[in-house]
Amino acid sequence: MSFGICPLALVPVRIDPSDKSEMVSQLLFGEGFEILDTQPKWTKIQIHWDGYTGWVDSNSIHNATFSDIDEDEKDFFYCNDYSAIVNSKNGKQIISLGSNLPQFKKQTFKLGDEEFSFEGNAQNSSAIVHTEIEIEKLASNYLNAPYLWGGRSIWGIDCSGFTQLVFKMLGTKLHRDAYQQADQGMLINFVDESRAGDLAFFKNDEGKIIHVGIVLSKNRIIHASGRVRIDVLDHYGIYNMQKKSYSHQLRFIKRIL
Repeated sequence: MSFGICPLALVPVRIDPSDKSEMVSQLLFGEGFEILDTQPKWTKIQIHWDGYTGWVDSNSIHNATFSDIDEDEKDFFYCNDYSAIVNSKNGKQIISLGSNLPQFKKQTFKLGDEEFSFEGNAQNSSAIVHTEIEIEKLASNYLNAPYLWGGRSIWGIDCSGFTQLVFKMLGTKLHRDAYQQADQGMLINFVDESRAGDLAFFKNDEGKIIHVGIVLSKNRIIHASGRVRIDVLDHYGIYNMQKKSYSHQLRFIKRIL
């Protein structure tokens, strides 16, 4: 069994070993994985945080041991700036909000045997208090981030990537896709019983889960649809005030926190 870690700001995770293949997710800097298979150009991985599998370019990853993957669910450090600079012997690079900082101590950390210095604000996931104000603050960091299928950063994100990253910073694991996240948590019977931090799931005409967002106070929801935005939530679904119409049909609400 072998492991690796992401040494770049973003690495595409593809469904097949090809540059033309669909991107189904992304690795952020410092995120770890198990190596399942290798080809000359491609490596099949299983992401440690959510168990998601896919293919990455072999030149974009760094070999590591399991102990190098510093992703305890309740206690790890991450980048708490929109973007920040990390320095190593290979030079500088920019990383994004939510990137991991393994073995972080006094503005330094390691990826495997490579040492880095960090120019930014780090946050320990175990220190986050799950209040309505804090949840809305974390989620609002992504406001106006453009929608990107498979994306997981402020430079491009999809609906379930958005919810997963916000909950990651709260020290809580979510699965990768909306229909997978819908299997987590406790069912809430009515919209009026929901609270900030609950997840609202939305369906298509066949009843399939196709969208997810984070409930906020005062009948609002923050979600990635075209961009990360805040809209009105009611018993029917998401109401877009700009278009004066509903964009998504509510299926149910789950409490995770």
